[in-house]
Amino acid sequence: MSYKNILSATQNGVTTITINRPSKLNALNKETIEELHEAFKSAEGDNNTKVIIITGSGEKAFVAGADISEFANFSIENGGKLAAKGQELLFDFVENLSTPVIAAINGFALGGGLELAMASHFRIASTNAKMGLPEVSLGVIPGYGGTQRLPQLVGKGRAMEMVMTAGMIDANQALNYGLVNHVVELEELLPLCEKMASKIQRNSSVAIGKAIKAINANYKDGVDGFEIEIEEFGACFGTKDFKEGTTAFLEKRKADFPGA
Repeated sequence: MSYKNILSATQNGVTTITINRPSKLNALNKETIEELHEAFKSAEGDNNTKVIIITGSGEKAFVAGADISEFANFSIENGGKLAAKGQELLFDFVENLSTPVIAAINGFALGGGLELAMASHFRIASTNAKMGLPEVSLGVIPGYGGTQRLPQLVGKGRAMEMVMTAGMIDANQALNYGLVNHVVELEELLPLCEKMASKIQRNSSVAIGKAIKAINANYKDGVDGFEIEIEEFGACFGTKDFKEGTTAFLEKRKADFPGA
């Protein structure tokens, strides 16, 4: 499938999705969100894709925010629909994929950009990265999950400060906060993400998908994460990957997981 605002390429089991609007610092508009949904959906359904990397084109920005011109004149009803649709199509969708998603943050990740990075399963940043949720400076609040995921990742107090000041933090501060897992020079960013992806691919994709579901359950209201863990743990025993993994261990050889 061809896209107007993004690029998607698969190599060695990794699908790299690149937001490609450099003139807009890769800002998210309605069309880009829809294209990202289709690209993630396609990668999730591709048996050759074991890991997804999401990044931005160029050296300045991962995603510098949402395209404000699209919603500056929205009504209360339209604003609510914008947040609901965006969360459904992209942010919640990404978080709940069974295929691991790594956000490679290359430059600015602001507003919807940081929200997209936080919806990913973990984040790696370049040294020039800047992150923040500046929405209150526009008279609005984060609407794509930012008020929920940021406290989960950095704690309530730090999230309150970041949202209320509308300020940015640099990559090292994000690392200190636990918002990103690693910080590297820009030229090392994608190679490190690909190295991580290679390590992930050595393991059972079926088990990884179940682990993602169990971990996410801990952050969902009304869901007992321990019960989900028990269910998914038990389900693993009926998979071919479990049979192969345990057999390989007992035979002292490297497992060759069928992914089923």
